[in-house]
Amino acid sequence: MTASEGPVEEGPVEEGPSEDDLAAVARQLGRPARGVAAVAHRCTCGLPDVVRTRPRLPDGTPFPTTFYLTCPRAASAVGTLEASGLMREMSDRIAADPELAAAHRAAHEDYLARRAALGEEVPEIAGVSAGGMPTRVKCLHVLLAHSLAAGPVVNLLGDEVARQLGDWGAAGPCVGAEGCAGS
Repeated sequence: MTASEGPVEEGPVEEGPSEDDLAAVARQLGRPARGVAAVAHRCTCGLPDVVRTRPRLPDGTPFPTTFYLTCPRAASAVGTLEASGLMREMSDRIAADPELAAAHRAAHEDYLARRAALGEEVPEIAGVSAGGMPTRVKCLHVLLAHSLAAGPVVNLLGDEVARQLGDWGAAGPCVGAEGCAGS
């Protein structure tokens, strides 16, 4: 599927993180979450699996990763895809396919626009998205997180990663209420 095959859809409605959300994300990450502006996507188990992060962290550090994959089960599965050589294969496809390259550049522009919508200018990361966009693929986690947050057709390679992973929440929550890893 290409960007020209359908309209860009709005992603899920974002919501400000509740205290429970922030606690769940902290358990997922094994540390407190930093700079979370919103829950950008929820897993089928109900927990956040993508957060929207401010472009400048509370300690002043510029942070270009606006959409951050928090679910350890999803992150592990993505790591397996990365180890398989999928990033190189996708980068090669971008280089060989002008239509896919244009869609990847459009995903980059969408990522930047969604960051700008947070209303915080950070000159140190101006024009920088994440994941290797717009010319290559260097982090499938970012492409998946953007795809989940933005909805289908916005980040085609992220959509592809999501299809390959299937429903990582089907086994239930990735973390328990007391911070123990789920099954």
